[in-house]
Parts: sequence; C-alpha cells; structure tokens
Amino acid sequence: MKKRSLLLLVAALVAVFAIFKADRYEDSALEKEKEAVETAVLDYVEALYQVDSMRIHNSVHKELRKRGYYLNNGNYQQADMSFAQLSSLASRWNKDGKRANEKSPKEIVIFDILDKTASAKLTAEWGVGYFHLVKLDDKWYIMNVLWQSPPPKG
Repeated sequence: MKKRSLLLLVAALVAVFAIFKADRYEDSALEKEKEAVETAVLDYVEALYQVDSMRIHNSVHKELRKRGYYLNNGNYQQADMSFAQLSSLASRWNKDGKRANEKSPKEIVIFDILDKTASAKLTAEWGVGYFHLVKLDDKWYIMNVLWQSPPPKG
C-alpha cells in the first residue's frame, strides 16, 4: 500500500512539473512573439522619426493598407497610403529633425497575439494608430494601419 501511495505521489509530482514546465514554455514563447510584434511597430515609428525607410521595408508588408484621419482647419480629412507612399514618406518626413526627436512619444501597446495575427496600438508624434500584423515565414509584418491625429482640445 505504501509503495502504491508513493508511486501515485511521484506520478502526481511529475504531472504537476510537466504542466508547470509547459506553462513556462508557453509564457516564454508568448514573450518572444510579443517582442517580435513590438519590434515591427517600433521599426515603423522609428523609420519615420529617424528618416530610415529601410525599417519600413523590414517591418511593413508590401500589401499595406493604411488609412488615417487628420485635422485640417477644424475638419477631419481622410488620407490613404500605400507601402510605396509610406516608404517615400519615411525618407523625408523628419529630414530637418523638427517633427520628431528623442523625446517624441512611441508608446506601443500589444492588444492580442495569436499564431498568425496580432494587433497593437501606437501613440506617436502624429497621433494614435491601430495596427494589424501578420506572421509570415516566422516574421511579423504590419498589414493594416488605422490612425488619427490628436482630437481637438477643448
């Protein structure tokens, strides 16, 4: 009877250890994915801040769909942008260094990460953007961006 109880105790401990180890692996894998998603969004914002269009090529899918809303004389205007337009913008947007600097915001919040898709929010110098990302060949790419400039104060 004591042998059987000991065997059951050992089996239970092995099962608990296996579950704990699996959870730690999942947490580690999820953390790695979170870092990769954050890196893609960080490449996007820093490409514009640092005038480095190669970071757009590194983090944004060629089939990007980007739509934004900015204030123009008190009215929102819609702006759509392709991958090529974004890449071109990144090569000139902050060329004079007056639009962004080392203190400019680049707050990234990851909302969700699945095995193939992820979503995130970026607060940057120009406003807030919401991102959909896709994982292709073990790399995360920004596929969709919806953004707006800061709302009017008052």
